[in-house]
Amino acid sequence: MPESGYRGRLAPSPTGLLHLGHARTFATAARRACEQGGTLILRNEDLDPGRCRAEFIDAMLEDLRWLGLDWREGPDCGGPFAPYSQSQRGAFYRDAWRTLRDRGFLYPCSCSRKELSEVATAPNGTDDEPVYPGRCRSRTDASAFQDTTGVNWRFRVPDGENICFNDLRLGRQQFQAGRDFGDFVVWRRDDVPAYQLAVVVDDARMAISEVVRGADLLKSTARQILLFRALSFAIPEFYHCELVRDSNEVRISKRHDALSIRRLRALGYTPHQVFEDSAVNR
Repeated sequence: MPESGYRGRLAPSPTGLLHLGHARTFATAARRACEQGGTLILRNEDLDPGRCRAEFIDAMLEDLRWLGLDWREGPDCGGPFAPYSQSQRGAFYRDAWRTLRDRGFLYPCSCSRKELSEVATAPNGTDDEPVYPGRCRSRTDASAFQDTTGVNWRFRVPDGENICFNDLRLGRQQFQAGRDFGDFVVWRRDDVPAYQLAVVVDDARMAISEVVRGADLLKSTARQILLFRALSFAIPEFYHCELVRDSNEVRISKRHDALSIRRLRALGYTPHQVFEDSAVNR
């Protein structure tokens, strides 16, 4: 099939073993890329040095191959947008941080976790980032910082603006900045770029045309659209998959070791059976 301009991606994070929820999302991403005659990219999102482990990277690659998924670019096979591991892409993230700082979108935040826990608004729905109360929002000394270290760097959201996008599975989505989510961290005080910034930079630089991921990241999509705009990047399309839940209706996570792909393989499951199990809520 002739290759189209469609570029999709698999973007696992090696902080644990892949599970049934990953199988559903990655199978959907692979199917959509195949249907479009496009290119599928594997990106290793090993951004957090405190949580990502080499053995999980090896297991991730092995489990994805066992599932029968095939990608044309990735950390194991290279490609025109290498490197494909986030731990090796720090220069791209720093360039983006500098652009956002110089354009006035960021401010340094020195609030401690304890201070935030005392005053922050609780997160809504499945989102786990509290709405920031704005204690450091009036700071104007961003230009005095020549590097990223020592503080959290927050993106100042346009309060009251409705961030709308059309999800290719769920239809029109809308979140209000300042109400549904607040000023969010793009660079952590331990000098690690945050998820929101890293995925936007990578999706743009790798020319991703459609992002397929779980519905728990819908609100993150609104945040990321603001970053795409602020960095003058083209915004991809989005397709958010239904979440896989266990028998108690709890969303499957990496804590569900019994439902990890590695565990199911050991029990004698075939890839087809894993995909069947991931296609329905347990």
